[in-house]
Amino acid sequence: MTTGPMAATATDLLIVLNKSDDEAVLVHPTSLRIEARIATGHGPHEAAVTPDGRRAFVCNYGLTGVFRDGERKDEPGNTLSVVDLDRRAVVDTIRLGQYTKPHGIWVSRDGKHIWLTCEGVQSVLELSAADGGIGKVWKTGQDVSHMLVPTPDERKLYVANIRSGSVSVVDRGNDSVKTIPTGAGAEGIDVTPDGREVWVTNRAANTISVISVREDTVATSFESGGTMPIRVKFTPDGREAWVTNAKSDAITIFDVAGRKLTATLPAGKMPIGMQMSPDGSRVYIANTNDNRITVIDVKKRVTVGEIQPGNEPDGMAWARRR
Repeated sequence: MTTGPMAATATDLLIVLNKSDDEAVLVHPTSLRIEARIATGHGPHEAAVTPDGRRAFVCNYGLTGVFRDGERKDEPGNTLSVVDLDRRAVVDTIRLGQYTKPHGIWVSRDGKHIWLTCEGVQSVLELSAADGGIGKVWKTGQDVSHMLVPTPDERKLYVANIRSGSVSVVDRGNDSVKTIPTGAGAEGIDVTPDGREVWVTNRAANTISVISVREDTVATSFESGGTMPIRVKFTPDGREAWVTNAKSDAITIFDVAGRKLTATLPAGKMPIGMQMSPDGSRVYIANTNDNRITVIDVKKRVTVGEIQPGNEPDGMAWARRR
């Protein structure tokens, strides 16, 4: 059963990636009905959608780690699946060659560029969204360059580096790369809607660091309110920051201006991925270890529905047709 305000237009789609099933699942974000299942490459982790809502680019990270059957696999991926959301099919595969373990991904406002991290080579790439051609490569020199977010003006890209416990700042104007130490296990990252701050979740330190975009320095750090903070997302009005805490199976909510913890909500097992609806009415939480998405009413702070998309859901993206 679902309740609460309408979070989507009739043509909107929530894209959920099932890492263990190698597929992208298209979900109607209000009715929570699964509309299509699309095979991708191995280990789809994150996705980004073009501004017109017609295409999605899925990072095929590959098979890395110890899996549930106890078998260890190390088969780094190096492709992006291009999904036509009208035809509901993969229509192309972008091959990245030596640039392995693609993970964090974003599409520029004009739809011309794709920015993505490649953990296997400590790099950030700028691709042509039209044909997948590699335009620029920025070396972070940091281990496990994982998630990526641009500033609203797209002049800078901020990249969280897990193993190095840092954030890389890519200046697209002069191609410089700066490193900012934040805390052990820097992973989740988001920029405030006004573009003034970048918040980073340090999963091994159980802290959140706030970076001043103007100064590119850490302004402050504070406790995440849970164990192993993985993702952070701002509400569209910039007033709240929501954080998934994977090992405490909880969501923590912060008042952005005061940096104050205002609420803690229960989640499923190992909440990792998070997607905010464009109108800020709902947030979707991917609980990786119990294979379900929890849907929360942001204003009421209550669960209003759930989705069972498949095995090991994680990355999500929103497609709004224009």
